[in-house]
Amino acid sequence: MKRNLLFVTLLIGASSFAQNCSELFISEYVEGVGNNKALEIYNPTANTIDLTQYFVARYSNGATTITAANCVQLTGTIAPYSTHVGVLDKRDPNGTGTETPIWDELEAIADAFYSPDYATSNAWYWNGNDCIMLAKGSAANPTAPTTVLVDFFGKVGQNPENTTLGTNGWSSVSPYDMTAAEGGNAMDRVVTEDHSMIRKSTVLIGKNSVAEIFGPTYTFDPLLQYDSIPALIAKTDPITGDTIFQSDGVTPQWVGNWASLGTHNCDCAPASVEVVDLSQVKMYPNPSEGTFFVSGAEAVKEIVVINGLGQEIKRVKNAASPVLTIDLSGRSGIYIVKFIGVDGKVSTKRLIVQK
Repeated sequence: MKRNLLFVTLLIGASSFAQNCSELFISEYVEGVGNNKALEIYNPTANTIDLTQYFVARYSNGATTITAANCVQLTGTIAPYSTHVGVLDKRDPNGTGTETPIWDELEAIADAFYSPDYATSNAWYWNGNDCIMLAKGSAANPTAPTTVLVDFFGKVGQNPENTTLGTNGWSSVSPYDMTAAEGGNAMDRVVTEDHSMIRKSTVLIGKNSVAEIFGPTYTFDPLLQYDSIPALIAKTDPITGDTIFQSDGVTPQWVGNWASLGTHNCDCAPASVEVVDLSQVKMYPNPSEGTFFVSGAEAVKEIVVINGLGQEIKRVKNAASPVLTIDLSGRSGIYIVKFIGVDGKVSTKRLIVQK
């Protein structure tokens, strides 16, 4: 506890000057089935930001302290009014147990992969009941005097576990830690376990008050700043919208509910910034066996496909058609598909082409 109090003392003076729309914050938290864990970070500023100045930490199961083993340094850069999607680095197709690979469609969305080895860094292994911190500083020395709290998800020292219901995660009814459900509150529902939490567009800055977050009276209401959606949804036919079932004809085929990952609606973005809305532009199937489709493409002027070497292999111009067909038959691999909007703004998605 002394170490944690020291950490708080060091952070207080450095974290009280951030203004709205001036600093990165967590825009989506994904706690999917298995190893499907992701964190989306949003840049609400007009400047490109170097992500190597930041790290993510996990306070596991009610922990009050962190060490370097609980942290990981971020990589890359993040453009103005754009997102960075970090995903747990489990990509071995032959992995089993704790090494079970993430789903292909989540891998396709990722901008970077983190924490492949739990023993080296367990920062990306949350399960709905762990606190997640975004901070500016060094993951190797997270309690250094120069560390600055940027954003926080959850409540330090609290493990919202319900042994009666067998759940782990913050819930929808006060006090949000499932104690009410154990007392018989039928309206309480866990919203952070096996769910994605999407930050509301009205949030303009992260939870960066040390006095609040680390204070004894702080309560984490998960739905105050976030909307909760289930981790999985039934797969549907892209043309008819009908549910696609497994071979028994009864059980739906399940897919990750990750359409919102990679873009974030925020009131910080000026009205003149009209990024292609990836929640409307759909690319399917992904993974693909070569031919894939893009729907909701009216706002897309051009689509450019780029291989792993950065080479352009296909460019398709669009004359306001709502659906486009693109053929990459015989070209297995991972590609970047770049959508160029009619306003010149650019958004990208990853595409996996299988043999």
